[in-house]
Amino acid sequence: MSNPQAAAAPVQPPRRLFLTVVPPIALPVLLASADPTLVATSLPAIGAALGHVRLLPWMVVANLIASTIAAPAYGRLGDMFGRRRVLLASLAVFVAAALLCAAAGNIFLLIGGRILQGFGGGGLMTLCQALIGEHVPRRERGRYQSYFAIFIMAGSFIGPVAGGFLTQRLGWPAVFLAYVPVCVAALALAARLPSAPGSGAQGRFDLAGMVLLAVFVVPLLLAVGRLQRPTPASLPLTLALAALAGGALFILLRQQGRAGAGVLALPLLRQASFWRADGIAACSGASLTAMVTFLPLYFEVLEGASAARSGLLLMPLTVAVSAGSVLTGRLVALTGRTALFPGLGLMVTAATLLAAAALGPQLSAGALSALLAVGGLCQGSAMLTAQVTVQLVASPRQFGVASASVQLSRSLGSAFGAAVAGAVLFGLLTAQDGHATALFLDLVRHGPGGLAALPPPARLLARAEIANAFRGVFLTVAAFSCTIVGLAWTMPTRRV
Repeated sequence: MSNPQAAAAPVQPPRRLFLTVVPPIALPVLLASADPTLVATSLPAIGAALGHVRLLPWMVVANLIASTIAAPAYGRLGDMFGRRRVLLASLAVFVAAALLCAAAGNIFLLIGGRILQGFGGGGLMTLCQALIGEHVPRRERGRYQSYFAIFIMAGSFIGPVAGGFLTQRLGWPAVFLAYVPVCVAALALAARLPSAPGSGAQGRFDLAGMVLLAVFVVPLLLAVGRLQRPTPASLPLTLALAALAGGALFILLRQQGRAGAGVLALPLLRQASFWRADGIAACSGASLTAMVTFLPLYFEVLEGASAARSGLLLMPLTVAVSAGSVLTGRLVALTGRTALFPGLGLMVTAATLLAAAALGPQLSAGALSALLAVGGLCQGSAMLTAQVTVQLVASPRQFGVASASVQLSRSLGSAFGAAVAGAVLFGLLTAQDGHATALFLDLVRHGPGGLAALPPPARLLARAEIANAFRGVFLTVAAFSCTIVGLAWTMPTRRV
């Protein structure tokens, strides 16, 4: 059952409520969702200008780690000092870091700026989610979470287009300078939100918990990243990183049990609906990230699609996921039901993935894209249900830490999903033929023309081996979907 303390937000006329809540959260969510792809498109130009090409991936990895660690901190600070005030601080850090990145004269300063930007951006999603719970009545939260999904989709589309245009026309510093006017507008809109007091949370901010969380997250993400292409030589370091993360988690959980205002809110995590919602968020992040990471490779290697066409073939899936989230939000507002939609919808998603595993090589690229879009439409219910559920379980003074828990789960799940899918792909390639992995990597680097250059029998065998490896990826993602189904059907909190 939902928490009786979770009182409804003050009722306002629909139009006034929309204008109060949606404009202030729109730009922060757009910034957070566009940032990864916006910067990713500028990496080649940054490498050409600053050198140290081998360090370029750290611009992405370091930013991801910083934002993952920062999300729980912002959630707790928002509960303690007011979410609007802390959102303004998060935006200020984000824009200051963008200016530092634009002025960076070497790759080391630029990576430092991206770390700082991650610490600022880590609060944007979390605090905007919490502000929905703070200002929107319970029954309408699903509808407003669907607006949230629209902004994420828009940011995902805007990022690569804007990043490519700015880099090509004005140079890579323009990518970071473009954040400045958007952040200024976001600050002005967020300042218009009605002031709300902090939750009255007692005690000091849990700095020790944040340090332990960092010691857990950093080695965990590094270890998980190494799992994508495991080798015997990398195994000792991977195990050492995993052991460090496990030890830090053990100490963190013991410390959180004694902390008055811990960053993880263990009392909430002990509730069945709450940890199931976090599990749904983690599995949703894992499945979607795995598909977005490896589906373009499938189209390019097995279907001979160009990079541009691969992006177009991926678009139906990403649009369908957002559309499914919007549809689920409307259905939640209409029916009051929550867990029903992922419980039914992810069955359809799993079925489409099983069909892709069985029939993928026989389907055209367009047919496979359409099939996976059907599953994506149903998958869109998962994240929305997770966010709505934690705000039903939590009291209003815990909305920040509850929303942060979902974001943390999704981030860790995304890293885990990409790593597991990569390990399955390369593991199956290696198991079938010692040369299949090298051929696959060569095709990724130089395009599918190398496959056509092989003698017909060798070409057919190589294509079959690569297709079998991708079957493993589809089955892995189907397993994530089935896990969501199990969590949804056993969710105690099922209605708003």
